[in-house]
Amino acid sequence: MARTLRWLLFLAALLTLPTFLWPGVLLVRDLRDPALRGPGIPARARELHAALTPKIEAWARERVASRQAAQAALHDVPTTEWPIFTAVFYLMATEALVVDWEQHGRRGDSPAEDSAGAVRAAKALLLDPAHHAWVRTHWGDDYLHDRDVFFRALLIAGLSSYERITHDGTAVPMLRDQVETLSADLDASPLGVLEDYPGECYPIDVLVAVGLIQRADAVLGTDHSAFFARSRRAFVGPMADELGLVPYRMDLPSGAQVQPSRGIGNSWTLLFVPDLYGQATARDLYGRYERGFYQQNGWAEGFREYARGSVEPEFTFEIDAGPVVAGLGTAASAFGIAAARRNGRFDHAYALSAELAAAAWTLPGGTLVFPRLASHAADAPYLGEAAILYFLTVQPAPGSPRSSSGEVPGLARIGLLLFFGVPLFAWGAWLLALRRGRRAAGRVEGTGPRRPGS
Repeated sequence: MARTLRWLLFLAALLTLPTFLWPGVLLVRDLRDPALRGPGIPARARELHAALTPKIEAWARERVASRQAAQAALHDVPTTEWPIFTAVFYLMATEALVVDWEQHGRRGDSPAEDSAGAVRAAKALLLDPAHHAWVRTHWGDDYLHDRDVFFRALLIAGLSSYERITHDGTAVPMLRDQVETLSADLDASPLGVLEDYPGECYPIDVLVAVGLIQRADAVLGTDHSAFFARSRRAFVGPMADELGLVPYRMDLPSGAQVQPSRGIGNSWTLLFVPDLYGQATARDLYGRYERGFYQQNGWAEGFREYARGSVEPEFTFEIDAGPVVAGLGTAASAFGIAAARRNGRFDHAYALSAELAAAAWTLPGGTLVFPRLASHAADAPYLGEAAILYFLTVQPAPGSPRSSSGEVPGLARIGLLLFFGVPLFAWGAWLLALRRGRRAAGRVEGTGPRRPGS
């Protein structure tokens, strides 16, 4: 029994090396990475891109070939939206890596070459008719030209990145059509907003759509600056909530607010505000967001999902927000990494990225355990990791202020204690059991028959 126990303790100790010590070593590396504290591409992002690329390619090709998306339940968000989001986040992150490679003269092959198969597979998924089934059901055969803001914006995002990566021109006709028609539809709308789905208008998605059209301008060589200037009417004055932020949801045609601003919406929209409306507006909105939503609990910090003082529960789960823990929104804080980086707020970006590096639990091979578990295994298993990959590649907007990074947050310190403490305890327990076994064997040997004269 004692020998069996020692072997079990030894196996348990060995298991802690890849499951605890390895994530701990990576966490230490990340905490020291200057690209996590400031501009640049963090090492974690490069490694995650290399690990995800073959997985994304295989997943996207298999999913398109299976046509399983055509049977997705109409209102089941993980089976309808999340696969498209996965492809878009991967393409946007790959674009950022390509731009970095071009601007800094990196050695070796371009990320565009290394990820060519996955990039084509992601584009194929975006254009796959089966993956359009749910919006076609909502809007009919004219779904690409009748409101449908969320889906059309995702197409613009993914196709813009695809063209920027490949320059092959195949995405340009559809991209140009979507940019021209969606911008015209929004510009002609009475309030500057349109619906995502029938009866569901989300101003946050409208602002993001405008920002994505601006990104597409750089690819197409078009100029919608007059539309961008007019688009502000949808988010200011009576169209803003009581904090002066973009409402999460409103009713049309009345324009009445259904839900005020929320963490996930603010983090997503603030990624585009500096480029659309300038640094002064970005600083003002980010400051309002920080005062109303940023929270430091000692053990963790981040953006709340619901504004401070809200009647919403402090512990809950919502499909867009993910788990809300002690008020902190997991999705709001994850998207907040990108918003903070784009706005030059590396005090927030570093703290949130450090917490993410600890909470993600990175295994050998690059799998992020908890983002993988939070994704939809059947339809979008890589959404969490693709989103994180994109957030970490976002760079500060030109002219944005640069705040210095803060101290290591409590959650990252807890991660260090856990990742190094568990192996230390496991190996200590095995060594202690081994020492006791040797002592017991020595005592047994000492009780044997004595030789004459000894």
